[in-house]
Amino acid sequence: MIVPIVLALAVILVGYVYKAIKPPPPKICGSPGGPPVTSPRIKLKGGRHLAYREAGVSKEEAKYKIVIIHGFDSSKDLNLSISQELIEELKIYLLFFDRAGYGESDPYPKRSVKSEAYDIQELADGLQLGPKLAGVALVCPFVHYWWPCLPSDLSKKALKKLLVQDQWAFRVARYTPWLYCWWMTQKWFPSLSVVSGNPAIFSRSDLEIIKKLSEVPPVGQEKIRQQSVHESLHRDIMVGYGEWEFDPLDLSNPFPNNEGSVHLWQGYEDRIIPFEVNRFISGKLLWIKYHEVPDSGHLVFFDQSKFDSILRALLCG
Repeated sequence: MIVPIVLALAVILVGYVYKAIKPPPPKICGSPGGPPVTSPRIKLKGGRHLAYREAGVSKEEAKYKIVIIHGFDSSKDLNLSISQELIEELKIYLLFFDRAGYGESDPYPKRSVKSEAYDIQELADGLQLGPKLAGVALVCPFVHYWWPCLPSDLSKKALKKLLVQDQWAFRVARYTPWLYCWWMTQKWFPSLSVVSGNPAIFSRSDLEIIKKLSEVPPVGQEKIRQQSVHESLHRDIMVGYGEWEFDPLDLSNPFPNNEGSVHLWQGYEDRIIPFEVNRFISGKLLWIKYHEVPDSGHLVFFDQSKFDSILRALLCG
């Protein structure tokens, strides 16, 4: 069975823009007195658990099986703007899961970029989604301003496009990660804008999407940080700006015989992920199909018409 995987790396769940939820005390899922487990979970080889949610048509009926990977400050309960008509037309099965340290999935203090990939692999194998990866779509994916492959002038230009408070938060995560928890909780200087709910990080189109999504009651937001803010949000940033096990430009085409495709979608007006970095990476890795969306910001993923286009491009070529 063919298993296309969509990497949905949006950086923030819309519900946190204007009103931050006060996180509960740090607790470990499954421990005495810890948060209750209400979702199905699989046990990984190392003993950790991943919580997941299924949607769309049944696995037995599905022609396409897609794993959705949530981004920063989000969870398996994110509300995708995907039309039911498209799901039924293409017979799509959707699998959402809480990444390590988020929602009802166990924390993993040794979490890394590599371990995240292996979690996805184990999840897909455990739920018997099939032996073959057929495609990948990255939507406004994370970028590392200290990747060795980036020209220094590009790195500096992209980093300076961010709010000053974010530049400092990322530098602390990069150079002094042992201070990151303190930096995010101290009161003398503003910390990460995406956590504090600063609307300046959103484009005009993003704000329109936020307004529309705010009309729908959010689901599962109270669970996002229940494993502790440190194991979810802080560790995400520390892992992201730590040392990676690979350089993006060392990647080879996973589909050398055109048996699948890799797509990267980037909003031109994205104020969270500067388009220049993903444009550069895609320009070097020519097997990536790069889609730069004009008049769109970081939340292009939540625009139903655009998300339907993302899925059609991935599944139908």
